[in-house]
Amino acid sequence: MTIRPYSPSDDPAILELLRCNTPEFFAVSEEADLIDYLAKHIDHYYVVEIDGSIMGCGGFNRRDDEKRGVLSWDIIHPDAHGKGVGSALVKFRIAEMQKLGMEEIGVRTTQLVYPFYEKMGFRLKSPFTKDYWAKGFDLYDMVLDKV
Repeated sequence: MTIRPYSPSDDPAILELLRCNTPEFFAVSEEADLIDYLAKHIDHYYVVEIDGSIMGCGGFNRRDDEKRGVLSWDIIHPDAHGKGVGSALVKFRIAEMQKLGMEEIGVRTTQLVYPFYEKMGFRLKSPFTKDYWAKGFDLYDMVLDKV
């Protein structure tokens, strides 16, 4: 497994990862949001390669004060779920954020994935927001307990 910086040439593989996880983990409408993010809003973004294939991706964005950041657009191929790919990617990005001196690390996710982030040391900041991302996809705003 190799985690490397994102390149725009990765876009087709990243969109395919999203499609492989739709509608189970992402709403169909989120594809346009991901395309916009990749084109205009990337701060730090990475892909996970296994045997030459992109099997995961995810990044983080710094807040205006540079001391806070949020994990963004984590997508893992269904064949790699439960095999440590997501955990490795989260740990990698937390380490990168710590190198930048971030004092608060958050993630905004859904009810479908928040238990994974709880296992990684994140906790809910506030009650969830129903149907935030799309109908049936609630917002769970979480923060890492110890940075």
